[in-house]
Amino acid sequence: MVEQSMWMRKVEADPGHSTWYVERFRTMARNGDDLAGEARLVDAMVGRGARILDAGCGPGRVGGALAAAGHDVVGVDVDPTLIKAAEEDHPGPRWLVGDLAELDLRERFDAIVCAGNVMTFLAPSTRGEVLRRFRAHVRDDGRAAVGFGAGRGYEFDEFLADARTAGLEPDLLLSTWDLRPFTTDADFLVAILRPTP
Repeated sequence: MVEQSMWMRKVEADPGHSTWYVERFRTMARNGDDLAGEARLVDAMVGRGARILDAGCGPGRVGGALAAAGHDVVGVDVDPTLIKAAEEDHPGPRWLVGDLAELDLRERFDAIVCAGNVMTFLAPSTRGEVLRRFRAHVRDDGRAAVGFGAGRGYEFDEFLADARTAGLEPDLLLSTWDLRPFTTDADFLVAILRPTP
């Protein structure tokens, strides 16, 4: 058993948090907000019909958009409430409840997407293991796209060092999901990582 994630600690402290989160994104979708930026970037990285792992999928907005674009998507999240919402709102992908630090799907993917500040909601003691699990689940010619904001307790340099230790090297660093270049003063990181041999 791994250390409980920061997300599930938040849910434990506020049992309505997950429902609030689901409704927040449902409201944004009803209002026509653009919720597919991460999916567009990942879609551009892979060929048609790619196998994609949505790691920390939440209520399924990224994986759902990728499935709608014709990809074979598996989404995993530690929060059963979020997985239930993904199943309701985005039928088609395979949605699974599970901790990313214990990820063992016995399959490999063309791409992994980890959006929505997921890395900062992990238990700090599991970050390296999650990245090792990403490496184990991505094809040798695949890529992982990981994005999170600054000031959330996981420095970008620390993350990149952990990724290298896990066998993932940066191919491209961006400051947004819409391809703006990464700078040293950026308040967000999108790291496109490739497996090292």
